[in-house]
Amino acid sequence: MNAASPDATPATGAFAASERGWGFSGALTFDDAADVLEASRSLALPEAATVDMSGLAHADSAALAVLIALKRRAAAEGRTLAIVGLPQSLHSLAVVYGIEDLLA
Repeated sequence: MNAASPDATPATGAFAASERGWGFSGALTFDDAADVLEASRSLALPEAATVDMSGLAHADSAALAVLIALKRRAAAEGRTLAIVGLPQSLHSLAVVYGIEDLLA
């Protein structure tokens, strides 16, 4: 979606904890979504209850599945989680699938 160049293969992304919540950087596609989600399980949900996706370099619909899984995890733990910085292209895909409210 936002690759630096058409020929560049974006690196697999990851969530990282900070005092402002979680941040994501890199790619999140079908190829790496399961690994990214599994790695996120080792992180405590962010105290700030925010996941910043502005570092997302490349994504497909699998990124939406990962975000929904994180929201479900938060709900199961009695917490809320706000997704911020979602690239417009991924937000548009959520609208097409009718799931934009799940990411609010």
